[in-house]
Amino acid sequence: MSEPSSTRPEVPEGKTEYVTTRQMKPTDKGFVGYQTEWKEFQKEVPYETPKKP
Repeated sequence: MSEPSSTRPEVPEGKTEYVTTRQMKPTDKGFVGYQTEWKEFQKEVPYETPKKP
């Protein structure tokens, strides 16, 4: 049987409505990671104390 490939294939950038994923360069040990960027999909509103009755 043939040996498995020691290099990883280049993966295209993945895009969805809220997430973008990119393949990173391999490290010296051969580990290939992925970078993930999230877009905010919830709006954060500062808390206001309620009025006293």
